[in-house]
Amino acid sequence: MLTVYAFSTPNSVKIPIALEEIGLAYHLHRVDIRQGEQKSTDFLALNPNGKVPLLVDGDLRIAESGAILMHLAERTGRLLSTEPAKRTKTIEWLFVQLSGTGPAFGQSGYWQKLAPNRNEPAIARYQAEANRLAVLIDAHLGANEWFAGDEMTIADIAHFGWFWRREFAGITFDTRANLARWYTAMERRPAVQRGIAATLSLAEATNE
Repeated sequence: MLTVYAFSTPNSVKIPIALEEIGLAYHLHRVDIRQGEQKSTDFLALNPNGKVPLLVDGDLRIAESGAILMHLAERTGRLLSTEPAKRTKTIEWLFVQLSGTGPAFGQSGYWQKLAPNRNEPAIARYQAEANRLAVLIDAHLGANEWFAGDEMTIADIAHFGWFWRREFAGITFDTRANLARWYTAMERRPAVQRGIAATLSLAEATNE
């Protein structure tokens, strides 16, 4: 049984979605970041970086959502093509999410909604970058059904997490019909719905 340490966050939701798509059994263990549990001694013993999600797969402990997605794809031969061009395109867009969309959306949301002091230059900078990336992705999805072409991959799952919480970053699908089409297609997948439901339950559940 795989164990996923997670909370109801844009990065955490990626992992249950991937596991549901693949069809692997897993146990979700809540790490309540609202209470700082990701910095607890017990959790730091598992992941010294003190972040969720974390996957425990036998003797392996894998942190970082992108690394977990890659591990699951390579472990099962699912959600990542073995055809070189499609594989490379999937990894390219996965890295766009990890190094671009995720940080930009996170910083945009933080400076708009969580920062103790309002910082207009920071808000403007990260909001502009989040919008730039949304425009880039909308254009890409205008020419591609999925991020890597004609099939859903870990690149789509990675991006879905932050677009699932796009309001936090102040991003909308207004005038972005391609993004809206892709998001709706993702949201309608039964495995995605199950992954979302499992992730949302962490905000209410108690640790076992």
